[in-house]
Amino acid sequence: MTELAVISEQKRPSGFALQPADMDQAMKMADMLANSNMVPTNYKGQSGDTLVAMMMGSELGLNPIQSLQSIAVINGRPCVWGDAMLALVQNHPAFGGIEESFDEQSMAATCIVTRRKGKPHTQTYSQADATQANLWGKKGPWQQYPKRMLAMRARGFALRNQFADALLGLITTEEAYDYPHDTDQASPRLEPVQHATVVDELPAYSDEDFQTNKVAWKKAIDDGRGNAQGLLNKLSTKYSFSDEQINEIKSWEA
Repeated sequence: MTELAVISEQKRPSGFALQPADMDQAMKMADMLANSNMVPTNYKGQSGDTLVAMMMGSELGLNPIQSLQSIAVINGRPCVWGDAMLALVQNHPAFGGIEESFDEQSMAATCIVTRRKGKPHTQTYSQADATQANLWGKKGPWQQYPKRMLAMRARGFALRNQFADALLGLITTEEAYDYPHDTDQASPRLEPVQHATVVDELPAYSDEDFQTNKVAWKKAIDDGRGNAQGLLNKLSTKYSFSDEQINEIKSWEA
């Protein structure tokens, strides 16, 4: 008998879903899924993140596989893709309807959400709002799919405002990617002198390793999966960087 044989099978009209009965089974299942080829790349080899997504999904009524397809863990915080967020709200008993539109002239996305026996709630997110938030023209999805990003921001705000009981504090993955990673938004610049005491005690990051890894780091920033500030803050907890290396990382957002 395999380890997963002890996990109960929950029958559903479209098939079945394995549901762990306790934390030990959940850990085994998370480890198995994280080492499979059937999960999104951000969960590959990440048993901890896989378990968090499964637990959060369970609270939302999702089975483990649905959870991993719908939930992402960004900067340690679970979040859900915009389309999955809409599906969760549409399954809520109080859902009364949704209407989404886009104004080409003002470059503004509008989302109107209604709870049953309640008044329609309207949320608009425009190019002007994105510009004020330093998002418009940002490398990655904001350059590739600007209308889609505006629509997802309007939808996310509208759904969260009206269905906090269904979403349990989740934000959209599209929004989470825009937040600074591992940094304080009020301090967007990295000043090496502030870390002088720490840097002196840490091993220097070799030029060879820097040249090997910088392509992947730059691609992550270009794709909107982080920023130079967050990358530097994270790496600087383990290594010290030369001024040339720091300036090169910063230049990727120039």
